[in-house]
Amino acid sequence: MTIEKPKLLIVEDDEGLQRQLRWAYDDYSVITVGDRASAIAALRAEEPAVVTLDLGLPPDPDGTSEGFATLAEILALKPDTKVIVASGHGARESALRAIASGAYDFYQKPVDIDELGLIVRRAFQLHAIEAENVRLAQAGGSEATVLGGMITAAPEMQKVARTIERVATADVSVMLLGASGTGKELLARGVHQSSGRRDGAFVAINCAAIPENLLEAELFGHEKGAFTGAVKTNQGKIEQAQGGTLFLDEVGDIPLPLQVKLLRFLQERVIERIGGRVPIAVDTRIVCATHQNLDAMIADGRFREDLYYRLAEIVVRIPSLAERPGDAPLLARHFLLRFAKDMNPAVKGLAPDALSAIDAWNWPGNVRELENRMKRAVIMADGRLVTAADLDLPGQARADDGDVINLKTAREAADRKAIRRALARSEGNISSSAKLLGISRPTLYDLLKQYGMQA
Repeated sequence: MTIEKPKLLIVEDDEGLQRQLRWAYDDYSVITVGDRASAIAALRAEEPAVVTLDLGLPPDPDGTSEGFATLAEILALKPDTKVIVASGHGARESALRAIASGAYDFYQKPVDIDELGLIVRRAFQLHAIEAENVRLAQAGGSEATVLGGMITAAPEMQKVARTIERVATADVSVMLLGASGTGKELLARGVHQSSGRRDGAFVAINCAAIPENLLEAELFGHEKGAFTGAVKTNQGKIEQAQGGTLFLDEVGDIPLPLQVKLLRFLQERVIERIGGRVPIAVDTRIVCATHQNLDAMIADGRFREDLYYRLAEIVVRIPSLAERPGDAPLLARHFLLRFAKDMNPAVKGLAPDALSAIDAWNWPGNVRELENRMKRAVIMADGRLVTAADLDLPGQARADDGDVINLKTAREAADRKAIRRALARSEGNISSSAKLLGISRPTLYDLLKQYGMQA
């Protein structure tokens, strides 16, 4: 089976130089033309990823007008094409103008074959990386998305998603336990959207963000004149969630006196507003979340055990990002595409050193930390690719995976993790994944079959 060579279009009116370049770049499928009309025709027919363009084209071989016109037409037709321009006319001025017009790079005549070859090779690499990111954007990450919005390829997180989908249809209280930044509110919305209450309101409240003296009024509402400043009657979050879902984020921060009132609501499904005397029946589902150790809080008397069992009819534990091999690169690409659109449209993808840094970092702040890092990186990036320097991450590797003594178990776990990372880095491409792993394609297929994994 023959492998199709990358297409390189050389726009050069010097036939001798055409032959020299064709001979020098036999790693590519080289197309040579000598004027603008032929260049545009070849661009339409062959769709080359990279073009080298002499700015001194006929009918203006001693100037640059025809070359710049060709550059503008190429980029208008195929804006993702990497155009490398060359000229011996006013090199500095031409270089600045060409780059400002959208050219990828510039070199001065007379041609240095090795120097130009390096520029061409880098242009092809960049085009390939950008094409992968565009493909991912067009696919919308659908193969790595669960619950209609959470991006993941990790079996650990897919298991959580399947659990959420199963319990969503049962009208029970759900408690989500996980570190800060793991996506608890996103999963809570997944519970709501997958339930029979999806047409009702989803009302969220962060119990840790509201002062203790205001939290009761936020939850239960108040009547006009109930306290100083209560100039009108207000519904609380519980009432607002009538027929829908109430999400109590950081439920471990609810003070003990208010825990008693919340427990009463869960038992009787009625509330009384502050300053009110009339019981109000409310039909809402409770989903709550916390990063705290509620067992320890119960033992210390800081959280009511009876309230815990009312809230935790179903408990779902959410893995940290460090426990989801392969997800960090997927999420990084997702955030890059989202932020680049509004903040820095010139950014098209992640450089290899950035991918390595993302994969190596332990992400103590989880998805929220990754999102913030990617926002910063997109803003700070000078070129088309976000680099490791843009991320500003320390070169810290992941922590060890516990005290696994059994060699077979340890090797299988290491194999699975490495394969998942490689597949995520290469977006499921078997050949690229095998190269990253340093094994052959048949060996990778055997390992996938052995471990029951899919690309």
